[in-house]
Amino acid sequence: MIPFLDMKSAYAELKPQLDAAYAQVMESGWFVLGKEVEAFEAEYAAFCGAKYCVGLGNGLEALELVLRGWNIGPGDEVIVPSNTYIATWLAVTAVGAKVVPVEPTLEGPNIDPERIAAAVTPRTRAIMPVHLYGEPADMDAIMALADKHGLKVVEDVAQAQGAKVRNRRTGALGHAGAHSFFPTKNIGAFGDGGGVTTDDAALADRLRTLRNYGSKVKYVNIERGYNSRLDEMQAAFLRVKLKVLDEWNDRRRRIAARYDDKLAGIPGLGLPRAPQWAEPVWHLYVVRAERRKELMAALDKAGIGSLIHYPIPPHLQEAYADLRQGRGTFPLAETLADTVLSLPMGPHMSEKSVDQVAAVARAALGG
Repeated sequence: MIPFLDMKSAYAELKPQLDAAYAQVMESGWFVLGKEVEAFEAEYAAFCGAKYCVGLGNGLEALELVLRGWNIGPGDEVIVPSNTYIATWLAVTAVGAKVVPVEPTLEGPNIDPERIAAAVTPRTRAIMPVHLYGEPADMDAIMALADKHGLKVVEDVAQAQGAKVRNRRTGALGHAGAHSFFPTKNIGAFGDGGGVTTDDAALADRLRTLRNYGSKVKYVNIERGYNSRLDEMQAAFLRVKLKVLDEWNDRRRRIAARYDDKLAGIPGLGLPRAPQWAEPVWHLYVVRAERRKELMAALDKAGIGSLIHYPIPPHLQEAYADLRQGRGTFPLAETLADTVLSLPMGPHMSEKSVDQVAAVARAALGG
C-alpha cells in the first residue's frame, strides 16, 4: 500500500520535539494568544521574509480577513483564478465583493498575468493569485500590474510555504500572504490553523483586532470582529515543524525529480513543468492524463492512493450557480479539472514507492 500522503511518519520523525512542545503548553496553563503564538509569528515572518505574521484560525479566514482589513466589500471586484480551490472565491464573496475569474496560463496551473491585465476595471480593488500545487505564480508580473493600477495583492500561500520566485519566498511577494496550516500542508498543524504575513504595520494591527472580537483591550470592542485565533498548542507544533520545513521541501523536490525521470515518455501523460524563475515546493505532484479513469483504476487496484485537485471548478459548483457561468465559460480550468491527477507525494515517500507508482502508470498507459 502506498498512501496518497503519509501523515503518521511526520509525527514519528518529530515525536520527541512534538511531545515536548505539547507538555510545555499543557504545563504553562495558557492556551490562547500566548507566548507560543507570539514566537511562531515572529519565526514564521522571518522565514517568509516579511515584517509581521498574524496567526489566525484557518486559511480561509486569513484570506477573508485580509480583504476586510483593506475595507474591500460590496461594489468592489477581486480578480481570482478560475482554476483553484473554492476557498479562494469564498473569501471574496464572504465580504460581499464580486469574483472576477481569470484563466491560467497555457503552460501551467496558475493565473495568467496577461489575462489579469484584460480583466481590470475601475471597480477592481485587489488580485488574489494562488500558488497552486506548490508552484508560485508569476508575482513579478502581477505586482507590476498592481502597481500600475493601484491594486492590492494577497497571495494565497496555502500550498506553497517555502516556495520562491527569483530567490524570494512566497508570502512576502504581495502586499499580504494568506497561509493555511491545515495538517496536509507542507507545514501543517495537528488541526486547523492559518495566518497572514505582511510588511504593512497597519494591516497587521487591524488583523490582530479583527481576529479577537474586534478588541485590543479585554471587553473593549472597537469594531465588529471575529473569533479567528491560532491556538497555543498548534503554534507550538508549528514551531517544531518550521525548523524542518526547508529540509522536507527539499525531500519533496527529490521525489518530484524522480517522478519526472520515471514517468517520462508515457503516452498521453503530461508532466508538470515549472518556470525557470520559480522554485516550487511540490505540495502536490500533478500530472495531466488523457485516460485518467484508467490510470486511477490501475493505481487503486495496486493499492496506490491518488486524488483529483480539483474535479469541479468553482464556477461549476452549485454554490456559485447564481453567477450563471456554465460549462464552457472557463475552458482552460475545465480542461484541467477533466485531466489532472495528483500522485502520492510527501517528505516521507521513498524512491522505491515512486518507482512503483511509475511502473503501474506505465503498465496502464503504455510506453
